Amino acid sequence: MRAVIASAITLLMLSQANAAPLEVRPGFKPPPPPASAKVRPDEIKTKFFNGEPFTAATPAGVKFKMTYTADGKMTREPAGKGGAKSEGTWALNKDGFCTTWKGSKQNCYKLFAKDEKTWSVTGGGSTLATWSK
Repeated sequence: MRAVIASAITLLMLSQANAAPLEVRPGFKPPPPPASAKVRPDEIKTKFFNGEPFTAATPAGVKFKMTYTADGKMTREPAGKGGAKSEGTWALNKDGFCTTWKGSKQNCYKLFAKDEKTWSVTGGGSTLATWSK
């Protein structure tokens, strides 16, 4: 309801600023924000798992240089304060990809495009990292 009222007020202000009447109909709902596009496993492999490094940042701001190679291996190196260097393996699954870092169990994730240069890595319903190129 607040969104409808805010939209109506915004439209009213715009109509007054442009001196043109603007009708707001009952039940008007503004369009939802654009949804992030889920990246298919084959697209993940082509874009990221090709040996070219990219940056990953945690929600806490810890950054890593990530490199995933076509042979199923991966490395991460801290790109600032915090974080630990590590290596492991990756595999694609039907929803995205799974990783197994040295000394850890396997975890699986989905990847969503935020824009042309950033992607969200999600797992368990939460954003766990942002990848950028």
